[in-house]
Amino acid sequence: MFVEEQNQNNVQYYQKMLKAAGSLSNLFSESPQPYLGYRLVENLFCKSFEAENLSRFDCSVDASKESVGIGVKTFLYKNGKSFEKIAEFNKELDLFRGLNPDNMVKKISELRNQRLEFTRRNYRISDILYHCVVRNTGKIIVYETPMHSINLNRIRSIDSKRNTLSFKDNLNEYRFNIAKSTLFRQFIAQDFALDFNVEIISDPFKALEKLLDISAEELVFVPIREQPHVFLPLYSGRSGTKNVPEKSGLNQWNASGRPRDPNEIYIPIPAWIHRDYPDFFPERDTTFNLRLPNGDILNAKVCQDNAKALMTNPNAAMGRWLLRDVLGLQEREPLTYEMLEAIGLDTVVIYKENEENFEIEFSRIGTYESFKGELTATEND
Repeated sequence: MFVEEQNQNNVQYYQKMLKAAGSLSNLFSESPQPYLGYRLVENLFCKSFEAENLSRFDCSVDASKESVGIGVKTFLYKNGKSFEKIAEFNKELDLFRGLNPDNMVKKISELRNQRLEFTRRNYRISDILYHCVVRNTGKIIVYETPMHSINLNRIRSIDSKRNTLSFKDNLNEYRFNIAKSTLFRQFIAQDFALDFNVEIISDPFKALEKLLDISAEELVFVPIREQPHVFLPLYSGRSGTKNVPEKSGLNQWNASGRPRDPNEIYIPIPAWIHRDYPDFFPERDTTFNLRLPNGDILNAKVCQDNAKALMTNPNAAMGRWLLRDVLGLQEREPLTYEMLEAIGLDTVVIYKENEENFEIEFSRIGTYESFKGELTATEND
């Protein structure tokens, strides 16, 4: 299926964003099941997996990627089985109005299959499936199932009750609401691709108030991922106490000598990092992509004597992000360790995807020391 073949970083981002959106459910509902608008899920799916968004087009899928068409659906778990809408035929009403149940089922099935074939041809799709985001009490489940054509030769169990026609083929059960010209298919929750809990925020309005006043104090430390990574300190401990050097590191702009850009900084890389993780960073002065928490990507490299500095090109790009956007400092305002301590962070974690792509996140106070201590303990065992 689709999700199982995607990059795990993209899958983790998708899950994290679904969880975050679900946590705000009390903005819309008092139900214990997380609320997710279907359009939000469609857009998030496309953003997370870099898929083409087809939800605004008149076709049978909401997204496509690499010849795979995906119908993105979100609905309640109920008892694990539910009938969900898969197509409407209002414009084709004249083609089946007045037909007896058997002929109406056949015509609706033919129309459904024609739409699927058109979608395949028009968007050059070979495989087609449903991506189901299912909301259960306190959790979200994701599973995928093929988007089958209706087997015209195996239609059976046609049953007409009031305004509804029920029928089956050899793979699925269907219902057709005659009054609304809407076809439903039964979905059965099984073989989960994702299954995670969602904590619904009791007062989501407070969370929104914080978003309106974003500052360094609201930094969120995400859990450390199972991916190659190292921790780097935003301070120096050479004097026996933690401090941000006055004229180097995150205050490099304040160094004497040549005129410097007020955003010029670097993140120090302790020598033992290169010794114990010799293959983590590229060779000195070899450029690579560094993805920021906000999604921006900077051109970065390891440089200076003994490869002691993580810098960007242009160098001021990192300073504008870290000193101005994140820490909120004025130009030429020295950063002190006390400022970092007041915020609750003094470390960054660098993730490595490959030799050309890295990512940076913040980590809480003491993380670097714990990282170094754990390694020292392992070496002494």
